Amino acid sequence: MEWGNRAASIAVKAANSNAVVNVVLGASCAALIMRSMKQQRDIEALEAEKESLLKTNKALKKTMWDWKQQLFADPQPVPLARIKAIYGEAPLPQTGDAETGDSKSSAPKFMV
Repeated sequence: MEWGNRAASIAVKAANSNAVVNVVLGASCAALIMRSMKQQRDIEALEAEKESLLKTNKALKKTMWDWKQQLFADPQPVPLARIKAIYGEAPLPQTGDAETGDSKSSAPKFMV
């Protein structure tokens, strides 16, 4: 019991002492400063990463824009004979070795 009373009285004296309070306040201030410095380094690293990502994003957007311009550029015109051949309105042009049987037929055998 005596040890408990003695410990309690020491704790009360320490709590009332300005030196102890100053040490606790100083330690908490140091801890807050360290945390703030760490957070500042993290913020600076994130800002640098943001700048890098913005540059990369801008380059990707430009590349995609160029691809779209190339994709939707004026296409090479398709000859009318080729269009008619595709839709079965004209006979397909014979190239190389044509089939020998039923070459008189002007309509294709298979239509979709």
